[in-house]
Amino acid sequence: MLKKIKLILKSVREYKKYALITPLFMIGEAAMECAMPFIMGLFVDEIKLLNNSGDFFHTSDGSIPVFYLALMLLGMAIISLLCGIFGGIYASKASVGMAANLRSDLYKKLTNFSFENIDKFSTSSLVTRMTTDINNVQMAFQMMIRIVIRAPLMLIFSAVMTFVGGGMMGFIFVGLIPIVAFGLLLIIRHAMKLFMSIFKRYDKLNESIQENVSGIRVVKSYVREDFEKEKFAKASDAITTDFVKAEKIVALNNPLMNTAIHVSNILIIGLGSLLIYKSGHFETKIDPATGHIVGDWVGGQLTLGQLSALITYGIQILMSLMMISMIMVMIAMSIESIKRISEVLEEEPTIVNPPVSLNNVVNGDVDFNNVSFKYKKNAERNALNNIDIHIKSGQFIGILGSTGSGKTSVINLISRLYDVSEGEVLVAGHNVKEYDLETLRDNVAVVLQKNFLFSGTIESNLKWGNLNASEEDMWKACRIAQAEEIVKAKPEGLQSKVEQGGANFSGGQKQRLCIARAILKNPKIMILDDSTSAVDTKTDRLIRRGLKNDLPEMTKIVIAQRISSIEDADQIIILDNGHVDAIGTHEELLKNNHIYQEVYYTQNRVGGDK
Repeated sequence: MLKKIKLILKSVREYKKYALITPLFMIGEAAMECAMPFIMGLFVDEIKLLNNSGDFFHTSDGSIPVFYLALMLLGMAIISLLCGIFGGIYASKASVGMAANLRSDLYKKLTNFSFENIDKFSTSSLVTRMTTDINNVQMAFQMMIRIVIRAPLMLIFSAVMTFVGGGMMGFIFVGLIPIVAFGLLLIIRHAMKLFMSIFKRYDKLNESIQENVSGIRVVKSYVREDFEKEKFAKASDAITTDFVKAEKIVALNNPLMNTAIHVSNILIIGLGSLLIYKSGHFETKIDPATGHIVGDWVGGQLTLGQLSALITYGIQILMSLMMISMIMVMIAMSIESIKRISEVLEEEPTIVNPPVSLNNVVNGDVDFNNVSFKYKKNAERNALNNIDIHIKSGQFIGILGSTGSGKTSVINLISRLYDVSEGEVLVAGHNVKEYDLETLRDNVAVVLQKNFLFSGTIESNLKWGNLNASEEDMWKACRIAQAEEIVKAKPEGLQSKVEQGGANFSGGQKQRLCIARAILKNPKIMILDDSTSAVDTKTDRLIRRGLKNDLPEMTKIVIAQRISSIEDADQIIILDNGHVDAIGTHEELLKNNHIYQEVYYTQNRVGGDK
């Protein structure tokens, strides 16, 4: 666990100075808070003597005059206040800064993960770790550098001062401390178990929200709003139930502490009063100013001022114990959060750059040499088996297969989103593992069926493909992708607004803009993963013609469900259940392959079924 905490604390970095200064202020605050009751006791005793002399500035016995004691109390109060203020400010800066760095570190780690790494954590769980867990760690860190310093010091200082100012009366607190500590320990132990279960509840709640928001169209089309509301309510109620149970247990702190305070006050006042009056005596003397006889009670083993100080120290001791118990609850919660965050930070990307990497892709040749692949090492079956494919630069390749046949798995291996289990994938004659990842992925553009546009403008979205693209380059890419008319139809052209997710564009429009964005990368290999499914056959044909005529050296790999999208391909690859069933031209496959024949005749049948 210590290793995980050290890993988290690395995120303090430039805020380390604030984290180190804060405890110093807390020590100052605790020292002043503990010294003030002692001075207050002296102040009370000196005030009592004023009944005789009335002199605020001098005393007959050489003790500190009332005026100077008052100044000392005022100075201590100001110092304590300033220490508390600056301690709070610096603790906030340190904890908030650490949380910001930790969130950034976690996000950077996620962006470097391969798909295999991401598959280990659910999206909802990652969201919880980035939000709730980091907030818990932030609160715990702030407590650690502030209250964890202040509370134990207050406890120790106050306990010592009870013996200094009250003698044997200090044993009252020595007896109460272990009893109260044991009660607090029982409370914490039971509360911690419930707090630990809440994090998994948060994961389920976030999962419910994520599914509902991302699939809102499906929810509404099937009129399942009530079902989703009920599912969300169950997840939310589960968190509420656990929190209520935990808070009920934690709330037992208050009656326990109040009982301890009342018991200590009764004992201190009762025993203190006895010590004051039983061991004291009444003393008479002549007032030199008036000549009258005056009398006063002279305390014995304990004075009234010492009694008031003991009461204050008793409250400080018990409140310190209560603060320590709350800290322990918060730390217990944060330990679970630290474990969850550390799981992500300690996860090593399965796909990394080689020590010496290639930084240039010379052409679009692609070779699969006896490739087998499974998504998890312990998976029972392979997603791909013995794939042997050879593609020359500039070729137009079509891939056809049923759902689950391995089409997407094949293209994921080209851009090294996953690594092969067996065999090798070559790009331009080199194993993809030899390339710098950024270089490889810059030269392999993938356009998915479900495309995504980012909020901003059409221009800002297109420049994802090339930040330095000129306006002429963007119009050319739009023309090849058949998106030119979409942009021209907008009053503001390339500066037209794009809403989040491209909500103000149709599916076909988004597909064409995403193809234009990929073209701007000027890649050696372009993969269209059923990315023209939402456009009509005429537009589909024009896009393929534009790619072929304007980008002849680029390798085009098209995954399609429509034969019309790939029938003019140089080669068509038929995948079936993770195997290559056949490779050939449209004419060859139509003549020899039953899978291709079945799909072709189904899509081109005239009239009803026979």
